[in-house]
Amino acid sequence: MRMVYFSNVHSLLSYGVIFWGNSNHSDTIFKLQKRAIRIIMGVSNNVSCREIFKKLNILPFYSQYIFSLLLFVVKNINMFTLNSTVHSINTRHCSDLHLSAVHLTKVQKGIYNSEVKAFNSLPPGIKCLSKNIRRFKSTLKKFLLEGSIYTIQEFFDCFSTNNPNLVKFY
Repeated sequence: MRMVYFSNVHSLLSYGVIFWGNSNHSDTIFKLQKRAIRIIMGVSNNVSCREIFKKLNILPFYSQYIFSLLLFVVKNINMFTLNSTVHSINTRHCSDLHLSAVHLTKVQKGIYNSEVKAFNSLPPGIKCLSKNIRRFKSTLKKFLLEGSIYTIQEFFDCFSTNNPNLVKFY
């Protein structure tokens, strides 16, 4: 059943997800993914899928979206500007990507801003692996599976609180 999931559901979810993953239809797609997971495991609709995703080693939709965004950033890091090139002051965020000030909501929710925000939100332990794409990819996937992130905001919030499940990645 897991193989059927990856061939039919996952392939559709992950295709071009960086372009449409932040759309208005994302919640509906995530609910369909959870329905497929529940069918695979044979559980009822009132059972939480967080542990099931971990057990099956499948990223929830929003985790897959974040995973795809961050992989694109790491593979195309030369397309982005570091804070250290914008100003010469040595701050703790000088190795972060520069996020331009924009006022339009459409631009703020766009791909470029989402990628920069997601990369800058990563723990330093994962961010420093960005030179080695293979290690970065496997560590990031473990991190996202462990967190079982259900929303993009949950991804950003998990670093502002002391989440005991994510401490080992810092």
